[in-house]
Amino acid sequence: MNNINLNGIEHVLKKGIKKEFTFEPKEIVIPFEIGKCYLIRMLTYHMVGRVKEIKGKFVEFEDASWVADSGRFMNAIKEGKLDEVEPVGFYGINSDSVIDYFHWEHKLPTKQK
Repeated sequence: MNNINLNGIEHVLKKGIKKEFTFEPKEIVIPFEIGKCYLIRMLTYHMVGRVKEIKGKFVEFEDASWVADSGRFMNAIKEGKLDEVEPVGFYGINSDSVIDYFHWEHKLPTKQK
């Protein structure tokens, strides 16, 4: 069959057009650098930590903390001031879940707050 019916309109396939389509994923580009620190915002929470390793689309952090409350956001980014923090050490994320990220130029939290 060389015809395709879309919304009641009959379309004739030209010779040489394949009926099957294949999807070849492009190379995954992760915008993080090993050894750098980031504050990352995901859909329901934030975290801060240092990138240890990148495995495909997964990013592993060390010296990481779950940020329950960043407080005033400008103060968090410019001063490294966070209102509520839970240090967890290792933290792994799927980069698909990242909403946005910021370079963290401050000392990483080491105490629960």
